[in-house]
Amino acid sequence: MSSARKQVAVVVGATSKWQSDGRNTRLAHGKALDDSDIPVGMRWGVGGAVAQKFAKEGFFVVLTTRNAANAAALEKAIVEQGGQSMIVELDLVSRESISRAFATIRRQVGDPDVLVYNAGYLEGRDLPPDKELLEHVPVEIFETAQHIASRGPFLVAQEVLPAMRKRGAGSFLISNNQFSLRGRKRLTGQSLYYPRVMMRTLAQVLTEEYSEHGVHVANVVIDGLIDSPGTRALPRARQNPETVMNPVKIAEAFYYLHTQDKSCWTHELQLTPYSTKPSF
Repeated sequence: MSSARKQVAVVVGATSKWQSDGRNTRLAHGKALDDSDIPVGMRWGVGGAVAQKFAKEGFFVVLTTRNAANAAALEKAIVEQGGQSMIVELDLVSRESISRAFATIRRQVGDPDVLVYNAGYLEGRDLPPDKELLEHVPVEIFETAQHIASRGPFLVAQEVLPAMRKRGAGSFLISNNQFSLRGRKRLTGQSLYYPRVMMRTLAQVLTEEYSEHGVHVANVVIDGLIDSPGTRALPRARQNPETVMNPVKIAEAFYYLHTQDKSCWTHELQLTPYSTKPSF
């Protein structure tokens, strides 16, 4: 609990690479975009929407990001909505950075009651069409994907699950994508997503290990294009707006999971736009 007697929600990866000035937005569009006409709940993708949802429900929300400046606007929005928040820098490539970040969180607001792991990466998206085969992929791109999708959640889990187990309560929720359901080849404009399968497997393992201790672990498969400034401007989103997923509604699913009764926990949830077929 925080000093204000609020429950603590930590969002790892609170901002989106598709925010108006995000790395992927600049890569895809060649510039930052104007997001003034986009509702505040959608400006920072899933992480921002989840942070705002938990803040509105009375949680003290910790936003983690590699660079504090990336989350400054989101923190300001949460405060303007009457919520409480803080930013903690965390680089998932560094074990030392992860340890320092959670030491800061525990010292300043206490152990998390809910952890939402929403980290993403764009490595590999800038490779041209003739570099789609594995033989052309630099090992550094693979290592980054492993750090974020496999090693990262493992290390974060080690930081937060012991206290949840001792308390007999807490949620460890993973934001994943459809590529976690089975391995698929990388297409132009995509990252190396097959390590996401390991992220899903980790959620299954943690479910078996920690459910009996009162800790709710769930893997959320977000099966589609998520609305944000950068994705909204893509041709396929403009041509087929019904296929774009509302992050505010995705955030409601995360809050639903955290508030489920222990007698009927959901351990995997797949969210798919009505107009598309679910991935398998």
